[in-house]
Amino acid sequence: MNNPFVPRVGGVLSADIPVPEHEREMRFYSRILTTGENPLWRGDLMNNRGMPIIGLGARTEEYANIPTQWMPHILVADVAASVQQALALNGSELMHGKDEDGNSLWAGLRDPNGVAFGIIPVSSAEAPPATDSDDSRVGRIAWLDLTVPEASATRDFYRQVVGWSTQDVEMKDGGESYADYNMCGEDGKPAAGICHARGGNQGLPPVWMIYLPVGDLAESLRRVEEEGGKVIKAGRGTDGEYAYAAIQDPVGVCLALVPG
Repeated sequence: MNNPFVPRVGGVLSADIPVPEHEREMRFYSRILTTGENPLWRGDLMNNRGMPIIGLGARTEEYANIPTQWMPHILVADVAASVQQALALNGSELMHGKDEDGNSLWAGLRDPNGVAFGIIPVSSAEAPPATDSDDSRVGRIAWLDLTVPEASATRDFYRQVVGWSTQDVEMKDGGESYADYNMCGEDGKPAAGICHARGGNQGLPPVWMIYLPVGDLAESLRRVEEEGGKVIKAGRGTDGEYAYAAIQDPVGVCLALVPG
């Protein structure tokens, strides 16, 4: 596994969301993420090294037009150019942060499917410093994928807006073969996936699903239901242990959990 905290164009820096029922949501996430003998996350939702990877804010009037879904922040070479490209390709702008001179600092966008995502420059001070340390046992965004009916058109949108390159991933639906797509950063390594809404992905919501690792996935799933959430889909490995689960939080937001 490549180090997730090395800044690169196409890398996924972080994710956040403004939610109603903020206290209830904080309790939900702090409970489901802090499982295992050595939890990968702290109760304040920073990871176990004190890094702010995910953020949960209260829904205020300022954020009223932001969809209630996790919004990943993707590193790009030039925010202004990416915004222009997104608008030209039938995307839309949610928010756009600029400095006093009008230079773009970050932006929140929607793709043509209405899916929200954020962009931030790879040179931003918010990007973590490069490190050669082993970061495999920390809270992080382990993966990111999006399931939509028009996966090929969506692939092309993000390729042009973010700067991702693509790899075909061969899939089967019954006896029919087709391809989903790995979206790769400037280092050529997959950073996210864009999937057709068919086969094993049928029924998943059309939102960017962030994958968060936890120390004890079985216990996390028990807490999901205990805290008013819902397990949408869960898969087990050949050893019978949980390998993946798509869940919904108490206010309807979807994400995925994986073993840490």
